[in-house]
Amino acid sequence: MKMPMILLAAAAVQPGGVGAAMADSAAAWNRGDLSAFVAVYTEDAVFVTAKGLVRGRAAIAARYAPSFRSGGNARGRLSFETLYQRPIDATHRLLIARWTLTAEDKSETGLTSLVFERQGRAWRIVSDHSS
Repeated sequence: MKMPMILLAAAAVQPGGVGAAMADSAAAWNRGDLSAFVAVYTEDAVFVTAKGLVRGRAAIAARYAPSFRSGGNARGRLSFETLYQRPIDATHRLLIARWTLTAEDKSETGLTSLVFERQGRAWRIVSDHSS
């Protein structure tokens, strides 16, 4: 069942929704706060990379740690553009977005597909496939 586009847009910016979770995560990346950046992941999240699976929030944090520094991120400023969002069921959402990293001397972009799970009042990533 397709949701009307206006509802999708509202869901993306709804306080406490997956859009807010992504905005919080990007803000943490941009200020160099690794702990806050990975807080959006569940403890047992899976991250699919070109080199294989990274399992668990701690392993995901370890993968990203080298680029974090106080006051920013060595890889540049992170932003997300939501391309598609839909509910899977009452506690799960699919989000597909374009990520962009902008540094002084270069810019890179790619796609991410994320499965979120509602845990209490927060939306957390259970599966991340970014390329």
